[in-house]
Amino acid sequence: MDTLLAALSEWKPFNAIVIGDFMLDQLLKGSATRLSPDAPVPVLHVQDQQSQPGGAANLTLDLIALHGHVSVFGVVGNDPESQILSDALSKSGVDCSGLIPDDTRPTTVKRNLIGLAQGRHAQKMFRVDFESNEPISVQIESQILMAFDKALENTDVVCIEDYNKGVCTPSLCQKIIDRAKAAGVPVLVDPAPIKDYSKYRGATAITPNRTEAELATGVNAPEDAREAHREHLARTILDTYQLDTIILTLDKQGALLAHRNDAEPVHVPTTAREVYDVTGAGDMMLAALAAGRANGLDWVNATRFANAAAGLEVEIFGVAPIALEKIHDDLLSQRTNELGRPRSLEEVLVQVRAARQSGQRIVFTNGCFDILHAGHVSLLQRCASLGDMLIIGLNDDHSVRELKGPERPVNNQNHRAYLLSALQCVDSVVLFNEETPIKLIESIKPDVLVKGGDYTPETVVGAEIVEKHGGKTVILDLIDGLSTTGTIEKMRDTH
Repeated sequence: MDTLLAALSEWKPFNAIVIGDFMLDQLLKGSATRLSPDAPVPVLHVQDQQSQPGGAANLTLDLIALHGHVSVFGVVGNDPESQILSDALSKSGVDCSGLIPDDTRPTTVKRNLIGLAQGRHAQKMFRVDFESNEPISVQIESQILMAFDKALENTDVVCIEDYNKGVCTPSLCQKIIDRAKAAGVPVLVDPAPIKDYSKYRGATAITPNRTEAELATGVNAPEDAREAHREHLARTILDTYQLDTIILTLDKQGALLAHRNDAEPVHVPTTAREVYDVTGAGDMMLAALAAGRANGLDWVNATRFANAAAGLEVEIFGVAPIALEKIHDDLLSQRTNELGRPRSLEEVLVQVRAARQSGQRIVFTNGCFDILHAGHVSLLQRCASLGDMLIIGLNDDHSVRELKGPERPVNNQNHRAYLLSALQCVDSVVLFNEETPIKLIESIKPDVLVKGGDYTPETVVGAEIVEKHGGKTVILDLIDGLSTTGTIEKMRDTH
């Protein structure tokens, strides 16, 4: 079994510390259908306001989604926005006692004005920033370090998320790195877009993207540059700043993983994605690397995990944490697609948990599906329309023989599963070898249980279980004259 998938099946909660620039992202949404009478500018009629954690706070929520327990350290202003930010983090279970109020600066706020006109997609019209880039004072630094020292005793990993807003001073970063290394705790850094990485010297790992690495080294390595140029980028950063590891992110080309004491860097590819918005991908990358290392993943598997997490992030508009279960399901799907095989029940349950976290309804049906015909396809399409995810319980070869006789199945279980999985309406296929799929139904607990019209609600196996959990049983009409038995008989008659 894939070692990464095995590790994800045994995933454990972990403790993390985040130090960095905590922000509040505000979205003011409305219609922008007219110009101001006193200036040639659009007027935004605000109809909705949203506030969500941003910057290092977004990284924190990403870690929470990966089953982390997180303590945060940084500064906020003494203003209403700081309370909104702290409340949002605390609601997610974050320990915010390390966010130090500073009367000399505002809470960093990114206020986005988003307008909709003529029925088109909403577009960002303008952004207003409230922030201070001044370095924190010695007194604030001392308060952060005092709180950090207490939290470090029970921490698995430390993350520095630097947006160059004044918190991650050279002094604070070096003291954080020194303390963590002395305690045997790894420090992972998402660097600011700056020319000098000296303040990160000695950290365990750093995760610049290609553009950031070019800025920090002065080495030009465009997207189509040869591998040797990228390796030179990575080596320059590793050697100059005495870092253990670098994960150089390369967008659709994955990541380049290099260690200071290893001769050969490793290219870790990623899956091609439909990119909607790259915002938040760097935070998700760092969170997944930190969570992976805290769970004992080697660097290659931690990078594979992080690539998948960041890839899922760019597929959504805006910023939202990607749950562990969703990443696990994505990696399972990649493996299933490669092998063309059915999923195990354990794998299906990962898929179900991910779907339910997104509020999706699970539909379940079962059968032999020996020779796939139009009646089957029609039934499955109608099944899929009853919810968001369709799971098929497929009789394995042994149970088909028990039900249909020694000459069946015509197609073996792997071929049947492969054909069903190829249907767009089918999300997962899982085998069962018992007389009925009752164990699958008890485990999956579908929201909708479907059978064909040759059943009645009283004769559907598992109906009571589904209805006990608030689900329902649906009987769908079959297409007359279409059946596997009939198809086989026609084939025999032609011979």
